[in-house]
Amino acid sequence: MKPVNVGLLGLGTVGAGTVNLLAENAREITRRAGRTVRVTHAAVRDLSKPRACDVEGIRISDDPAAVVADPEVDVVLELIGGTDEAYRLVMAAIEHGKHVVTANKHLIALYGNEIFAAADNRGVVVTFEAAVAGGIPIIKAIREGLAANRIEWLAGIINGTSNFILSQMMFEGKEFDEALAEAQELGYAEADPTFDVEGVDAAHKLAILGSIAFGIPLSYDQIYTQGIRDLAVEDIAYCEEMGYRIKHLGIARRQDGGVEMRVHPTLVSEKALLASVEGEKNAVMVYGDAVGPTVYYGAGAGAGPTASAVVADLIDTVRIMSVDPAGRVPHLAFQPDQISNEPIMGAEDFYCGHYFRIQVADEPGVMAEITGLLAELDVSIEAILQKDPEEGGDDAFIIIVTKPVREGRLIEGLDQIRALPYTREGVVHMRVAQFED
Repeated sequence: MKPVNVGLLGLGTVGAGTVNLLAENAREITRRAGRTVRVTHAAVRDLSKPRACDVEGIRISDDPAAVVADPEVDVVLELIGGTDEAYRLVMAAIEHGKHVVTANKHLIALYGNEIFAAADNRGVVVTFEAAVAGGIPIIKAIREGLAANRIEWLAGIINGTSNFILSQMMFEGKEFDEALAEAQELGYAEADPTFDVEGVDAAHKLAILGSIAFGIPLSYDQIYTQGIRDLAVEDIAYCEEMGYRIKHLGIARRQDGGVEMRVHPTLVSEKALLASVEGEKNAVMVYGDAVGPTVYYGAGAGAGPTASAVVADLIDTVRIMSVDPAGRVPHLAFQPDQISNEPIMGAEDFYCGHYFRIQVADEPGVMAEITGLLAELDVSIEAILQKDPEEGGDDAFIIIVTKPVREGRLIEGLDQIRALPYTREGVVHMRVAQFED
């Protein structure tokens, strides 16, 4: 059969890794796809830059629009990142009747609804496995492997940079800034780490996972997002003393009346599987009503893992090129006319446990008053610690972990605690994850 020609937008780390993987595993890829897959045209920003792959047989230009319009190209592979230019090029490729493979989670999270609608209208597919969790096939697992299940919740470590920083803070006792600098030195964090440490990258990925899990539109702008920049080493130590570890999680969960979608630092029981995921690794737990909990673990970034997902998408695309569009797996797992408009819930309606550290004057009765105040609000306490003042100090710390409660009620209690005359400024608040067995 005629080979499938790929037009590549971007020949950086992942692009070069993709070209290398297509060459190294050419025989296996052909056996799986049923046709030879080859890159024939590539666009780069700097023509003089050396490449980390063999570009023999590949036409190189600095005009991505020419790649998209090339009549010999069957599939466009978008690896340039960003949103505006990538969006224009992907929509142009769809208009030209070309299938698209992308690793761009930012693009899909923000513009996926429009992109998928255009692809459906044109009868082409857009695949995006590499957009979430690198080489872990989590999108395919949810969209196809768990298709018989009603997904109840998912939770994951989906940003390796933040996970590496938290591991360094926990095991090495490093402050945030020191751990971030090490992540940058090792190449895990960008020079501008904002997307990683503020939770933006994880929220992009959670928007995609939540959409295919629950059959809802991509709703990135409605996700509650909190980063790790303000985490203190002492809170990590207190949590460990109480049997928890802090992980930066993306959580999506069905609730009565809507769907929770949130990214934030989270206390995880040290016995939970996600608590043992360290360094730059990613892991996602998915709970289906029939299968129960399932776990997906592996490398969340890097040339090899990401190229693995990109080439897997290329193989899938080749397989379905001759399939009637009506028989293809829908982009967001559910048939387009079955996408639900379940509301995304606000933080006041989250239902989970909570951690807070309160600095108070070291006076008799303080603990009793705080616990009594929480009891009046029907907030049950799971665990509690009191740390006496350091030598020469006047203030103590009370650390409380609550049982699951509607967040609005907990915040009401925190506001009352902050207003007490012996409470100091700077009450620390985090959420606690509960995972069903």
